[in-house]
Amino acid sequence: MERLGTGIGWRPEIADAVERMPGIDWVEAVAENVCPGHLPESLERLRERGVTVVPHGVSLGLGGADRPAEDRLAALAERVEALGSPLVTEHIAFVRAGGALTASPHLEAGHLLPVPRTRDALDVLCENVRVAQDSLPVPLAVENIAALISWPGEEMTEGQFLYELADRTGVRLLIDVANLHTNHVNRGEDPAKALAELPLEAIAYVHVAGGFERDGVWHDSHAHPVPRPVLDILTDLASRVSPPGVLLERDENFPEPAELERELGAIRRALETGAVERVKTQLLEAGSAATRRAGATGPEHGDALGEGNAPGRTREARGAESELLAAGSAERPREETRAAGGRLFAGDGAGQRGEETGAVGATRGAFDLPHPSEGRAARERLGLAQAALLSALVAGTPVPEGFDRVRVGVQARALAAKRADVVAKVAPELPVILGEDYRTTFLGYAQTHPMTDGYRRDALTFAEHLLSAGRPGDAQARRELREWWLERSGPAPRSRRPAHRLARATRRVLLRR
Repeated sequence: MERLGTGIGWRPEIADAVERMPGIDWVEAVAENVCPGHLPESLERLRERGVTVVPHGVSLGLGGADRPAEDRLAALAERVEALGSPLVTEHIAFVRAGGALTASPHLEAGHLLPVPRTRDALDVLCENVRVAQDSLPVPLAVENIAALISWPGEEMTEGQFLYELADRTGVRLLIDVANLHTNHVNRGEDPAKALAELPLEAIAYVHVAGGFERDGVWHDSHAHPVPRPVLDILTDLASRVSPPGVLLERDENFPEPAELERELGAIRRALETGAVERVKTQLLEAGSAATRRAGATGPEHGDALGEGNAPGRTREARGAESELLAAGSAERPREETRAAGGRLFAGDGAGQRGEETGAVGATRGAFDLPHPSEGRAARERLGLAQAALLSALVAGTPVPEGFDRVRVGVQARALAAKRADVVAKVAPELPVILGEDYRTTFLGYAQTHPMTDGYRRDALTFAEHLLSAGRPGDAQARRELREWWLERSGPAPRSRRPAHRLARATRRVLLRR
């Protein structure tokens, strides 16, 4: 795996600052926010300087019951080509549900939602990952996500789920240590146990981000400083393996560049601390192994107590120490080969994993492919479960049995709040037109109007809803909203030619008489 180094999430709001930051080896850009034919000048300049740019997708829905859409895969591949990226990343999540598979209304979450850690979900996810891998020109890595809610009846831990996914598909892993912390607070999961179960040799890179806790629930906001517990998990990970890359994510509430640089410094120090612990562990293991080997050869030389071999044992232990110390700060790339069925093998993979080895997947057949009829049934079962949950979250239907109703309510409010925030970003004129009433008005609309398409369509539908109800009450604001909607709802923007603008103004005057 290519070593990336230390990076930061590229966002337009901090583009200039990122260009000036020292020690930035690579950046990550949200794939859906990049237009291949019109790359931001900042990204172009970074690429010219040799800074790697990795597209990070958020809308494929690889954990959903439907296969990844061909147009979405083609768009993601186009961005990979435009950016000259060595890999592309997405999420282990579902973002939409319903539709033909379940004969129910199509719903969009507008956010990443967790998949159940069940055999059905794993089989569907593996097939979806293979579809994506076949369509993308570079290796794919998938990210563990943060969750506010837990699925009932889960059959695997997060580490086991990710291990089998990587084992069966050969996909790389993007490990978000902030999400491990989120799941620790919200779901009681042990980050150390998850790291112990992961196939560490499959890690492509690591995400680090901040969040906040409210009423016992951790919100992965990407808008707050990285807390100490997240850095501690990063140190734990670095004590087990040297990650090829680490990236700081920040999506909102951007601080001064100096503060971002301080956070990057804290990340580097956490990695260094972990690397020191890793070398200590390796030295102890090498010393113990050398002692065992020397003891085993002692009787062959006529020394029942093995004392005559003490000098040889010391030289061997010292040799191991020298080799490990030289490699401690920059581990050699792991020698990897891909075998039939896409499995990834590494010389020390089984040892890093813990109790399980690559033989786990071997018992499921050479390629771990379910029978077509079984695959269809698994998709239907997963689709019905996801549609029921998403409908409860965004359409106000009853919460499915087995879920924590309080947590589902927290997640529903979080989805509505995010929806209001994103609509305000893609249509910044709406908060200006509606003023202080924008947020409460939109949240009221969202309670009875689930999102069925993207955020831009959602903004137009929101405006249509208000205008059809004779709102807003202020006549001037209503006229401005109508003009905004007319400008964007047609197949093409309205003409700006003076004659056409005069005609529209005249018509408005006549209609008021």
